[in-house]
Amino acid sequence: MAHLLGGESLHIQFPTRTVFEGVTVGVDEGDRIGIVGRNGDGKSTLMALLTQRLKPDSGRVTVRSGVRIGYLDQSDVLDEELTVGEAVVGDIPEHEWASEPKIRDVVSGLLGDLDWNAPVPSLSGGQRRRVALAALLAGDWDVLMLDEPTNHLDVEGITWLARHLNQRWPKSSGGLLTVTHDRWFLDEICTDTWEVHDGVVDSFEGGYAAYVLQRVERDRQAAAAEAKRQNLMRKELAWLRRGAPARTSKPKFRIDAANELIADVPPVRDRVELSQLAVSRLGKDVVDIEDASVSYPLPGGGEREVLRDVTWRIAPGERTGILGINGAGKSTLLGLVTGAVEPDRGRVKRGKTIRVATLTQQLDELTEVRDERVSDVIGRKRTTYVAGGKEMTPGQLLERMGFTNAQLATPVRDLSGGQKRRLQLLLILLDEPNVLILDEPSNDLDTDMLAAMEDLLDTWPGTLLVVTHDRYLMERVTDQQYAVMDGGLRHMPGGIDEYLRRQERADAERSSQPSSSPLGASGSADASSHSGAEIREAQKEIKAIDRKLAKLASTKEELHEQMAAHDQSDYSGLAEFGKKTQAVQDEIDELEMRWLELSEIAG
Repeated sequence: MAHLLGGESLHIQFPTRTVFEGVTVGVDEGDRIGIVGRNGDGKSTLMALLTQRLKPDSGRVTVRSGVRIGYLDQSDVLDEELTVGEAVVGDIPEHEWASEPKIRDVVSGLLGDLDWNAPVPSLSGGQRRRVALAALLAGDWDVLMLDEPTNHLDVEGITWLARHLNQRWPKSSGGLLTVTHDRWFLDEICTDTWEVHDGVVDSFEGGYAAYVLQRVERDRQAAAAEAKRQNLMRKELAWLRRGAPARTSKPKFRIDAANELIADVPPVRDRVELSQLAVSRLGKDVVDIEDASVSYPLPGGGEREVLRDVTWRIAPGERTGILGINGAGKSTLLGLVTGAVEPDRGRVKRGKTIRVATLTQQLDELTEVRDERVSDVIGRKRTTYVAGGKEMTPGQLLERMGFTNAQLATPVRDLSGGQKRRLQLLLILLDEPNVLILDEPSNDLDTDMLAAMEDLLDTWPGTLLVVTHDRYLMERVTDQQYAVMDGGLRHMPGGIDEYLRRQERADAERSSQPSSSPLGASGSADASSHSGAEIREAQKEIKAIDRKLAKLASTKEELHEQMAAHDQSDYSGLAEFGKKTQAVQDEIDELEMRWLELSEIAG
């Protein structure tokens, strides 16, 4: 494989510490690399070095001549003077960018709910992030570097992004580096994993599952100081092999070795014991929601019904994930559970012994103690906490969640975002609630800390309700999933995969109705001259053409790969491949012209 870029003997030092000491890395054609490591260990710094936005103190970065690098960092770089459309495609006429399947896919996948002509300053932070990602993906790049690309994306958006990146280049072309804490995303797109730690970069073959196995093997040979970390990762591996075996079937390592490593590791949760403990703490009644409906007034008058005739009986020890697009009503549903929202119709019955706590995204629990030291804040809590049948002090809990002795004397205000998140969870657990609601708990946490948090929750004997866009986290800590869809609450026996299939069917049904998609938001002046039936038919055919174009693009890619692998001295065979490729290209050209005609009708 051809070399795209690399760094040789990279050394960089900040005033307080050395980030990298003699690191050498390289990216070849076809590499899809996930970068993991603790917060602050240098993941973003490594990408900044490779994009040459940051110069090393010593060493060098080389980029092959002509290689185009696209970079998504975590800062907001959108021009305030532009509209959404201008930020994504610039001043390119619509008939030009709309003829590009890649750009159409990006716009529909990331910006389907946005007004194409909306000014950038009117967007929320999450919307701005999606526009910036769409603007990057609409360009032509040989290498993409993405720093936390799944931030502000829901489950559907993350699934779309993984599919887009997997189909963006032929398997042996292009290069991708991504920093993300989304472990499902890492498994879905990565062929290699780089772990950044202690000033070095270790390379592992495969995605997150393969990385876990190889890291366990490394940790087995490590010093005693690594014992706690090793046991935690072995537990993580046990869940990967038993709970989600499909994840470990793709990477190239021996499954027998994985099974041998986890032969003596028990299941991550003893459901029977946790259920018994939950009943003893909660009684048999937790929360019963019966035929509940909730509506909110609209600014211009009238009401919007968010939930309709919802019935949900929450059991002691239940561990449930709540799915749904942004705005579907997940927060309203949880408000019914906590009592923050009262139903317009129906009723909510809460058990007499329940104590509900919510891990919010706003870190509200830390506001009043921001000027106090961590040790003082913890010192006011109860002296012991039982986890997995063992009594632990608050200090031991802090250590389990990655706090060092030095950090105990740090004021809360000076903690990093991830440290504040961990402290917030520990304060909530020390208050001993018996119903715990987690609202996007993975924010600001690296993969190690997510694993530590999951390990702690495995022994928590209460009812757990989780709302998160982190698919791996939801599958890891919950036993079942429900989805808020069209105002109702539906059980998903097939989990997140079933939810995504239902969403795709719903999207297909909606596509037959008149739409204000950004693909037509700038509109054709005479679109209104077409009847509703004509517009709906055009929209249906556009969807069908999009599917055909995706299949043809895949066929064309396969033909190119077959031609490259064919005997180069067989000129007649190569000519036959050329004819087939041209026939596919002719069909693509014809369909794209038809797509343009239909887009004029659909508006």
